[in-house]
Amino acid sequence: MLEVLFKTLVSLGLLAVGAAYAGGWRRLRAAGYAAPRWRFALYVLGLATIGAALLSPLDALAAERFSAHMGQHLLLTMVAAPLLVLGNPLPLVLWGVPAGVRRALGATLRRGAPLRTALSALTLLPVAGILHVTTVWVWHLPFMYDAAAEHELVHAVEHATFFSTAILFWWPIVQPAPRLHPRPHAGFQILYLLLATAQNTALGMLLAVPERAYYPYYVRTAAVLGISAVDDQLLGAGLMWSGGHMYLLPILLVLWGLARERVV
Repeated sequence: MLEVLFKTLVSLGLLAVGAAYAGGWRRLRAAGYAAPRWRFALYVLGLATIGAALLSPLDALAAERFSAHMGQHLLLTMVAAPLLVLGNPLPLVLWGVPAGVRRALGATLRRGAPLRTALSALTLLPVAGILHVTTVWVWHLPFMYDAAAEHELVHAVEHATFFSTAILFWWPIVQPAPRLHPRPHAGFQILYLLLATAQNTALGMLLAVPERAYYPYYVRTAAVLGISAVDDQLLGAGLMWSGGHMYLLPILLVLWGLARERVV
């Protein structure tokens, strides 16, 4: 029952924010302030990635295999989150909702408003990184991971915290609206991303090198399926390890931007 409710809420949420973004994009385009088409495309792709992670057969497979569960996390944190932030959603979503709702939401983001103050603190480059990395490591503790696999409500909280802290993590790199801080120096951005790569690699190694199954829930499901829990965990560790190299792409983009500035 909870699973059906959760998937219904996710579906409605994706439709709502997708429709609001599209409406805002059309309204701003008609007014001569069109956002680039590539932002629209990336935003839609980000929403589709959330759907693939949470609404596709991958979700059912995640209840049986550790590697599929890991795949969900990587889709949410390393694909969907940066794509949505690159879509610069806030101004477009605001212009896609009714005027009364827009004024109410806009008021929460004015200078000095509590929500803006909190968001400003949470998107500071070191704070956002520590918060997200801590969330990832805490949820990979065996008792936490098993609780998420066994209980649908805990699973939903796990996904929500992974995704929300990933949004915060990517904020100081992409710098979407509202612009809460000056752009960090490119060197700090690169160091931030390199440390993120290192912690991903470290977690992947921790899960893979000892060649032992850490998660009792997936040991039991592996026995039922007739597969090796250790091999399944090794596959998940490999996904985590290789997924960490995704951070190299934004590093290259930061370096490219830095090179362009030097040329100009």
